[in-house]
Amino acid sequence: MGRLAGFRYREVVKRLKKAGMQFDRQARGSHEIWFNPVADRYTTIPNHPR
Repeated sequence: MGRLAGFRYREVVKRLKKAGMQFDRQARGSHEIWFNPVADRYTTIPNHPR
């Protein structure tokens, strides 16, 4: 499991926005890709219903 395991989707999104990341695009299935323009890095997070 990744470092984001155990967090709810809304909490992860709140932390990503606080870190300066922006929603980039919807990935395959129920995953989202977020981008940090300062660090020029991407991260993928799952958006599962539970």
